[in-house]
Amino acid sequence: MPTVKAKYFFQLVALSALWGASFMLTRIAAPALGPNLAAALRMVMATCVLSVIMWKLGQKWPWQHWRELFLLGFLAVAGPHILYARSALELPAGYGALLTVTSVLFGAFASSLLKEEQLTLAKVCGCLLGLVGAALVVRLGPVEPTRALVIAALTCMAGAAISGISTPFLKKAIVRMEPLQITAGMHAAAVILMLPGAIYDVPQAQFSLRPLAAVSLMGIATSGLAYWMYLRIMRHVPPMAALSSTFMSTGFGVLWAVLLLNEPTGTAMALGGALILLACLLVMGLNPLRWLPPNLFDRS
Repeated sequence: MPTVKAKYFFQLVALSALWGASFMLTRIAAPALGPNLAAALRMVMATCVLSVIMWKLGQKWPWQHWRELFLLGFLAVAGPHILYARSALELPAGYGALLTVTSVLFGAFASSLLKEEQLTLAKVCGCLLGLVGAALVVRLGPVEPTRALVIAALTCMAGAAISGISTPFLKKAIVRMEPLQITAGMHAAAVILMLPGAIYDVPQAQFSLRPLAAVSLMGIATSGLAYWMYLRIMRHVPPMAALSSTFMSTGFGVLWAVLLLNEPTGTAMALGGALILLACLLVMGLNPLRWLPPNLFDRS
């Protein structure tokens, strides 16, 4: 069974820390601008910064792969963002974060069906541990199971499914295109796909410096640069290992809220974080027991 080198594990940790900040920034941008407009502006900023980088590095736009880029733009970016934005209108944030994590499970089965990766017992256990850890981290509270809430939950899971399914397709695309070309192309495609929803939000949007700054930071850092970094890592790791960053980004999202917004913490969150870390190691094929001293359990 292929494993992930430790350096890529730490790169995914760094990427997850960056992605985790988007939860906090979304809280600032979405209420003022509207969920669809905030997401679309984020894609615009990502496309702009990636275009500049492509120009500086002398890389050309892969126009010959425009159909594939539109597919990736929908599966990896536009589709999940649109469905997550819609579900957030009814679904509490903690439940939304947990259901988003199910993208790892969908990605695992998609990767197995497309023969990109073997689905082992350890990886399935890692997915389940990650879900438990995420549930502890986001501190789920009681909700009334109304029809609107059920529809919102199913909508959120549909977004997670689309996001997870995109992973093996991204893995295949890296063979034909450079990671920067894929990232820029699919974000540009996502802008076009998200345009109708953005136009719908414009009349109610409240344009001010704070939400626009949050959108700009998300577009440049947590979308453009982060996704480029993600695809560069994906060249060297299996699809499920790359998807494990979803577990960690949820944990980092709560961590940044605790450190920067003074949100309360507790034992359950610490235990959840530990389970998320263990889940990531299992999904990546890294056995934490190998890192222990060989004579640790020697009773002689």
